[in-house]
Amino acid sequence: MRQLILDLVPAQPPTLDNFATGGNAEALTGLAGWLAAADPDTCLFLWGDSGAGKSHLLEASGAACANAEEDPSLSGLPGDASFVAVDNVEALDGEGQIALFNRFNHLKAAGGRLLAAARVPPLQLALREDLRTRLGSGQMHRLRPLSDAERRAALAAQACQRGMSLAPEALDYLLARAPRDMRSLAAILAALDRYSLEQKRPLTLPLLRSVLQTHESQTA
Repeated sequence: MRQLILDLVPAQPPTLDNFATGGNAEALTGLAGWLAAADPDTCLFLWGDSGAGKSHLLEASGAACANAEEDPSLSGLPGDASFVAVDNVEALDGEGQIALFNRFNHLKAAGGRLLAAARVPPLQLALREDLRTRLGSGQMHRLRPLSDAERRAALAAQACQRGMSLAPEALDYLLARAPRDMRSLAAILAALDRYSLEQKRPLTLPLLRSVLQTHESQTA
């Protein structure tokens, strides 16, 4: 399923506008205000379960981004960036924790900013105390995954915006087979829209089932 996204359509860059808000309006408003502020708190911290949209918002922020799951020592984070974002900070190793502690202090002194994210709030992170204190020193917002109803409504709205006629049973099938996060769902919808246009056939349930099953058999 994920390979289908890469095969049929390039990934759309994440923005604040294409974030499926659901019950996260307060967090989105807080982030937008922090980004627009002339003199914001040094750090804003986002936390929540996997698939809630943390990575989307970090990438949409315009910061120089690092993912601690992929780079636990933060060796790839640009040293001269005045706005940095670090995803999955719970995965930082000892070297990475020192690097982020030092970067926070540098950003604070220079008027820069840090956007950080994890699955739990700062006080529950198994990190050094001085780093946890700094990560929790500014705004903190919890992100909640979309409910099934919110996910369905968001996907239906995106289909409508594309001028797609997506039958309810086709939508049910897609939601049952696809990844749960909206970023993947939106990319799959875009891919299927493109495929439907290329084939000059409406996106019916039989066509959707055929496309997904054929692809899965080819990549098995």
